[in-house]
Amino acid sequence: MKLKIVEVDGKQYAEVQNGLPVFTHDDGKEVPFDAAQALGKIRELQGEAKNNRERAEAAEKVAKAFEGVDAAAARDALDKIRNIDAKKLIDAGEVEKVKAEISKAFEEKLSAADQRAAALESELYGEKIGGAFARSQFAAEKLAIPADFVQARFGQQFKLEEGKVVAYDSNGNKLYSRAKPGELAAFDEALEMLVEQYPQRDHILKGSGHNGSGKQAGSNGGGSNGSKTITRAEFDALDTTAKGAKVREGFQIVDAA
Repeated sequence: MKLKIVEVDGKQYAEVQNGLPVFTHDDGKEVPFDAAQALGKIRELQGEAKNNRERAEAAEKVAKAFEGVDAAAARDALDKIRNIDAKKLIDAGEVEKVKAEISKAFEEKLSAADQRAAALESELYGEKIGGAFARSQFAAEKLAIPADFVQARFGQQFKLEEGKVVAYDSNGNKLYSRAKPGELAAFDEALEMLVEQYPQRDHILKGSGHNGSGKQAGSNGGGSNGSKTITRAEFDALDTTAKGAKVREGFQIVDAA
């Protein structure tokens, strides 16, 4: 990126917004650069690197204490000791049966817990991701299609990680903020990046010839400008995959005639 220069009365000055110098990225996007925030992030990463190195050194010391020990043989010896202890209370022929029953009961409880966790995770995903699309200021101000339509197209590029919404580009790379170097992009900034990369963005951006609320024209679903349309009722009846397909094909939601 390059520092943006403006000329005033024959003299060149760096452009400043809110006390921050403005830089132009390779794609032409102009973003104020917060140097103090960037330096703070660098110090934070350096501290993390130091902690990781210290943990690695501690782990190496522990590992040296077990050099030459056969892990498989050690586990086998421990299993034999446990069996010997169990035989004091149970006949030798019953030990494996008791183990199997305990294991079965544990697996059943674990499976039930996994199912509950999956259900809760799904609810949390719907609230975090779906809520983010519904509350998006960028979607409301810049896009000519409803929030659920936007989610149908771009929702799969947002994931919930450690309770936070994280965006990924089409190549599977995390999207990082341009305004706050080193930090992950906030939801609206990430959504704007994804829309900029979307080949059919002219069909969904406001002020780009899109007639998102226009009436349907013609039996073939084509509007007066040749665009494809679908009624709100027809769109709501589709599943998430089908909704995404309609977005990619350039369909617009219209009110029923």
